[in-house]
Amino acid sequence: MLIVWLLKVESVAALKSSFLYYSPVTRIPAALERRLLKLFPRVREREQFVADLITRELNGPLKLPLEDQPQSVGGTLHLFTDGGSRGNPGQAAIGCILEDPARGVTLREHMERIGIETNNVAEYRALIEGLKIAKRYQPNRLICHLDSELIVRQLNGEYQVRMAHLKAFVEEIQALAHSFRSITFKHIPRSDNFRADALVNKALDEHPAPKYKGLGN
Repeated sequence: MLIVWLLKVESVAALKSSFLYYSPVTRIPAALERRLLKLFPRVREREQFVADLITRELNGPLKLPLEDQPQSVGGTLHLFTDGGSRGNPGQAAIGCILEDPARGVTLREHMERIGIETNNVAEYRALIEGLKIAKRYQPNRLICHLDSELIVRQLNGEYQVRMAHLKAFVEEIQALAHSFRSITFKHIPRSDNFRADALVNKALDEHPAPKYKGLGN
């Protein structure tokens, strides 16, 4: 039986440009052509087979290439996150670093501009993105390091979240936290979170806020 793996196909249009798409005007590798011809001597049968296979693959779960699938590492992982804005509110960005201390390696780094936000929103969004990244590695324990004492105390239930627009972020974090067997939110000095902070500044520096003449810039 012929098995074709369709990877990273976002649309039928993209699929048509792939060599896996079979039609009278598009070539496929000769070896596959011979196998199809042997299995289905009639042209219409071959086309129907490929059409059915494509439909089944597109309607099923997307299969990522192995190199895009993070390895389940288990053990204890450390997540460092930071978020900040220039202006509060102002242009904001987030930074995340996921480390495996047992192997002494950095598994993932992420930085991203998030538009106009406050410092607190940026901090929460950084943690949310970091948790989504860490979830893919399925650690037995996750220790989250943040330099915002306020947010750590809120997440640990020591302080209430009084601002309504922040409660949605807390609820999302709590939902993500259930994905881990064990999770800890730990406050650290800003000096110990310099790498995540550097990612935030790098994201903001690479895409600075626009300046306009005549407005004091």
